[in-house]
Amino acid sequence: MRANQQHNQLRIIAGAWRGRKLAFAPVAGLRPTPDRVRETLFNWLGSSVHGARCLDLFSGSGALGLEAASRGAAEVVLVDADPLVARTLHEQVRIMDARQVHIIQARCEHYLIGAAEPFDLVFIDPPYRQGLLPECIGLIEHGGWLASDAWIYLEAERELELPLPRNWEPYRSKTTGQVGYHLVRRSTVRGQPHRP
Repeated sequence: MRANQQHNQLRIIAGAWRGRKLAFAPVAGLRPTPDRVRETLFNWLGSSVHGARCLDLFSGSGALGLEAASRGAAEVVLVDADPLVARTLHEQVRIMDARQVHIIQARCEHYLIGAAEPFDLVFIDPPYRQGLLPECIGLIEHGGWLASDAWIYLEAERELELPLPRNWEPYRSKTTGQVGYHLVRRSTVRGQPHRP
């Protein structure tokens, strides 16, 4: 059943498109990161978003990547496998004239096997309980997708123990309901976390 279109909207919290409402695809299981969680995350990140190259894996509604673009990210790549999701994202980006945002329709695991380019900030919010997070973490760490001091945002089921590489330093973590959300920083030296 197609969900009510009024409920398939999200709001950009801050930046150039502050307050703008965006439609997202009525796809089963698609769950945009809530406003409160996004606000907390971007407060953690502070000024490090401005000018950053961002990768939003399992982008779904595009809430994280588009929020980053609104806050001054230089380039944002949204990756999602669902054709309807990709079409809806293309339409939203066209309406916003968001030329720094690029949409790729592909399974994230397949995309990450391709030729890599380093990103400063990566959002990983896969479908829950499908075992996708460990594989994606391994691919982005070992595949050349991360700048040396990249930030990585992870959103997953609350009970999941995060399989962090040795050089990923936890920075902030919170839970809301059954969801855990975490910001970590990639470091070339273990034990020396960076600050935004």
